[in-house]
Amino acid sequence: MGYVRGRVRASVAALEHLVGGLGTATLALGALLWAAIVAVASVGGVGLLAAPGALRAVRWVSDRERARLSRSGEPIPTPGPVPTGLRTATRDPFVRRELGWVGLYSLIGLVAGLVGVALPLYAVQDATFPLWYRLVPPDAAPGIVWWRVDDLSDALWVGVLGVGWLAAAIWFSPLLARLQAWPGRWLLPPPPGVDLSLRVAELTATRAAALDAHAVELRRIERSLHDGTQNRLVAVNVLLGAARRAVRRNPDRADEILGQAQDAAEQALGELRTVVRGILPPVLDDRGLAGALAGLAGSCAVPCRLEVDVAVRCAASVEATAYFVVAEALTNVVRHSGASRVDVAVRREHGRLLVSIEDDGHGDADETRGSGLTGIRRRVEAYDGRMTLTSPPGGPTRMDVELPCGS
Repeated sequence: MGYVRGRVRASVAALEHLVGGLGTATLALGALLWAAIVAVASVGGVGLLAAPGALRAVRWVSDRERARLSRSGEPIPTPGPVPTGLRTATRDPFVRRELGWVGLYSLIGLVAGLVGVALPLYAVQDATFPLWYRLVPPDAAPGIVWWRVDDLSDALWVGVLGVGWLAAAIWFSPLLARLQAWPGRWLLPPPPGVDLSLRVAELTATRAAALDAHAVELRRIERSLHDGTQNRLVAVNVLLGAARRAVRRNPDRADEILGQAQDAAEQALGELRTVVRGILPPVLDDRGLAGALAGLAGSCAVPCRLEVDVAVRCAASVEATAYFVVAEALTNVVRHSGASRVDVAVRREHGRLLVSIEDDGHGDADETRGSGLTGIRRRVEAYDGRMTLTSPPGGPTRMDVELPCGS
């Protein structure tokens, strides 16, 4: 049963990818036709002025496919604008690979998408045919196989065919999705040498983000210790000095002062435990990511619905980052959004931990207004992750975070 459930879930996810790929394949076909027309016209010199626009159209479609593939697997970096000048553009390795991709994907992506969408449609049509077969002529049975349907028994055979289409959809949809994504995975990433330079630049940026996040975290810990624990310990020291002097003058007063010193010491210990938990919450070790997030959702002042689908443990640093992202996001929801509910979903897919937080508040969240969003982004980017925030005025606000967590 678990195997069947997994296959159905995979086929549904594959169908989503196939539908999205069908859209980009249609755009790729349009870009290919436009580029072909411009290329033919350029033979006589007429289409030379339109050639840069055709290359930009191919780049735009390629970037759409890069974004689509990045959402479901290893991210593919975008190369930026097309170089100016036709000769320079045609020598650019990205442009050459994109021209090869648009020709290949126009065929493979379109065919795989059409077949992938047709299979479940045929399954629904034929499986339900015994319910409405009287509404069509006897010699017009639906599906690839055409035969005459005179009674219910013939219609039931069509229904059996529909079950076969359903089995084919469940089995072949993931294969079709991988086939549809293959041209993009092969041709749209940067060439090996360029990929290395881009990766160096990306790692330099994430290293800077990691150092910034580390510095911010150290300042937070220092501020917490200075403003809280240190002041409590100073108060304990002062009270112990006062109690020592009162022992000789007024023993009854000394007992009261010692009680105050004990209370201050307990408060200092409590604040110190809070700081320590802020460094790496022990609840992650005790209860795992799902249990830790359940504690956050249960203590949230806004009703929170939590869904966690993480079969195996991730690295401790990744789980801690996800925990802090959800904790800070829920704090923002309570303080700033005016929401009546918030949904938190965490799942592991293709070697990445995906976290999404969505609320029904008034929206218009802005990272520049000191709401903690900048800190979340820095922490995520420090682990080579990505954060996307969508918050139009009037809501809803949705934050999507991707963190690499291995295969």
